[in-house]
Amino acid sequence: MKLYTRQGDDGSTGLFGGQRVSKDALRVEAYGTVDELNSTLGLAAAACASDELSAIIDAIQPRLFDLGADLCTPADSPHADKIARIAERHVDELERMIDATCAPLPPMKQFVLPGGCELSARLHVARCVCRRAERIIVSLDHAEPVGPNVVAYVNRLSDLLFAMARRANQLAGVEDVPWKPE
Repeated sequence: MKLYTRQGDDGSTGLFGGQRVSKDALRVEAYGTVDELNSTLGLAAAACASDELSAIIDAIQPRLFDLGADLCTPADSPHADKIARIAERHVDELERMIDATCAPLPPMKQFVLPGGCELSARLHVARCVCRRAERIIVSLDHAEPVGPNVVAYVNRLSDLLFAMARRANQLAGVEDVPWKPE
C-alpha cells in the first residue's frame, strides 16, 4: 500500500463510510486536532520517567484514536457500527484517573502558571491542545451531532492533563508556579 493516494489533492478527504468532505470541514478540524493532541501526548511521553504518569498516557493515547474514529464516522455512516464510540465508562475512567492523580497533590490556593519541569510544561501544552479540540468539537456539535459522551470526555481529559502537569512537578520536586496578578 502506498502512503499517498492523490485523492486529497483537490482539498477533500474521506470520512469513514466514504463521504468526501472539504479538509477544512469542522469534523475534519475536530479529529485533526485530536490527532494533534495525541502527538503532544507522545511528546510528553518521551520526557516522562514516571511509571505512574506513563501508565496514564499509555491508557489515553489509544482512546484518542477511538475518539478520532468516533469523530470521523458520522452516526448515519454505513460503517457507524464498525467503530468504538466514546462511552460514559470512558468519562468515568478519566474521573477515576483525575481523583488518583490529585490525591497526593496539595490543595490549590491560587491559579498556577503553565510550566515547572519539562514534563509538566509538555502536559500543559497538551492540555491547551485538548481545550482547543473541545472548542472545535462543541462547534461541530452545534452544526451536526457528535456522540453523546464526546464533549464530556474531552472536557474531563483537559482536567486530567492539568492534574498530571501538577503531579509531574511534584514528582520532580518542582513547585507549581503561582499566578501573581498585577
